[in-house]
Amino acid sequence: MPREDRDDRRSSKRPDDRRPARSEERRLTRPAADRLDVPRELRRTLVRRRAYDADAFGRMSERIARFLGTGQFLVYMTATIVFWVVWNIFAPEHLRWDQYPFIFLTLALSLQASYAAPLILLAQNRQEARDRVQYERDRDVDARTRADMEFLAREMASLRMSVGEVATRDFLRSELRSLLAELDKDREDDRV
Repeated sequence: MPREDRDDRRSSKRPDDRRPARSEERRLTRPAADRLDVPRELRRTLVRRRAYDADAFGRMSERIARFLGTGQFLVYMTATIVFWVVWNIFAPEHLRWDQYPFIFLTLALSLQASYAAPLILLAQNRQEARDRVQYERDRDVDARTRADMEFLAREMASLRMSVGEVATRDFLRSELRSLLAELDKDREDDRV
């Protein structure tokens, strides 16, 4: 093989055309499960998990939080507590389910409060996210409105400058009167 051909072949080789080293070759040919740079495949389970729709749960929590903040809820809760206390004080002994310290009522109210607080916080977080999106939209609209107002202000200024350079009707009349006066004066001078 002539020397020139060998030189051409060497010069055409780029550094990335070289063969990988044996250790690198072995690392790249290992099964994907053993490699750290390849994500693992999802495992299949025998029991399929139900899909969780966070948005549906959020909407439900907002409805509950809205109801918890109404006067209707307060009336229902007050009526339930009054019935509970009156029943457990004045009902026959064998029909009472919660005696005087009303421990079961306290437990039920604390359970209701422990669920109501996170639901209210979740509803507030969703409202905050909606407010943030609305704030961004309002800010964009405000920026566009401000740019439009600045453009209109510049246009108005240029119109004012243009109008200042345009002859008005009164100016034209005064100029024409002065020209007529000069013409009349020239005619009189010609007659004399």
